[in-house]
Amino acid sequence: MSPESHDQAPGPPECGTAESEVPTASPYARSYPSGGFTVVEVLGEIDMATAGALAEHLDAVTAGRAPQVLVDLRRVTFFDCSGLRVLCRADRRAKERGGSLRLVSDQPRIHRLLRASGLLSRFPPLPALPPPSRPGSAPPPLPPR
Repeated sequence: MSPESHDQAPGPPECGTAESEVPTASPYARSYPSGGFTVVEVLGEIDMATAGALAEHLDAVTAGRAPQVLVDLRRVTFFDCSGLRVLCRADRRAKERGGSLRLVSDQPRIHRLLRASGLLSRFPPLPALPPPSRPGSAPPPLPPR
């Protein structure tokens, strides 16, 4: 069964989070604005027990109109299919709202997981965060998927 088939699974209830509102940090994720994007920095181990904390952040940052989200996985020490399911759901939510979600990872093990799960073409990782743009300007363009 592919991760996309679980995209419709119930999650935390949708909230009226404003586009500029950033969720409270947790031991597993923190979010901050950077150059027209919302960066969700993922920390530590993301598995069945901790994926909910990541899902809360991604639900909040994809709740607004046209969310531009970068999920930074460079500080992740473990990531399994529970995390992939959360990423697939957040990507679908962002696209439904006219936005996008991209991954940032320089870790070969994350790339292997994406390749093995068939999600590398859906989530081609950027090696680093793009440089911040000037205030009031559009976010810098990302390399194409």
